[in-house]
Amino acid sequence: MSNVDIVKTMRILGKKYPRSTTTLNTMRGNASAFEILISCLLSLRARDEVTDVISRDLFAVANTPEAIVKLPMVRLKKIIFRSGHFNKKAVALKEVSKDLIKRFGSVVPQTYDELISIKHIGPKTANIVLAFAYGQLVLPIDIHCHRIPNRLGWIETRTPEETEKRLMEILPKRFWREFNSAFVQFGRETCLPVSPWCSKCPVFEFCDRVGVGRSR
Repeated sequence: MSNVDIVKTMRILGKKYPRSTTTLNTMRGNASAFEILISCLLSLRARDEVTDVISRDLFAVANTPEAIVKLPMVRLKKIIFRSGHFNKKAVALKEVSKDLIKRFGSVVPQTYDELISIKHIGPKTANIVLAFAYGQLVLPIDIHCHRIPNRLGWIETRTPEETEKRLMEILPKRFWREFNSAFVQFGRETCLPVSPWCSKCPVFEFCDRVGVGRSR
């Protein structure tokens, strides 16, 4: 895969999936850094449409660390039940909120090292917060952002962490802000994990189709 093809691919996908239409509704408009953080924690192993609804329901009653801490555990679990693994997530939301209050004065940190020092916050969540809450130039890597560059033939990596490092080396920085939003939406609509829509793919001519056995 040449650098020219990478640039062409990003221009096409960036235009089709502009960053302003980022995937989680809670990341649009005036969402706070805390709301973005909590939405990310709720999104783990959950469908995005479910996460959107649950996030809105939760933020209607508790959208600050103090409010999450005060919210009875039984009610919190009831609100986030549909997100899956709700018992673990409820504990995580409580513990993250308490740590933010105790160590950071209820303010979500603006540095990667501080974010991942908080239990339950991993690299992907930290980078999403930095990118969408604080506009920092980082590469949040979820499953779509990991598997699609490998399918395209840009990289050969086994983990999201490896993918982040390789993309930082080959992807021009001018595309970093739009990369996550474009690839997540592309992965949901067209470049599906199984039987992707290659017949209507806007970047088919630039794809090596690595690992694609069946397509539509």
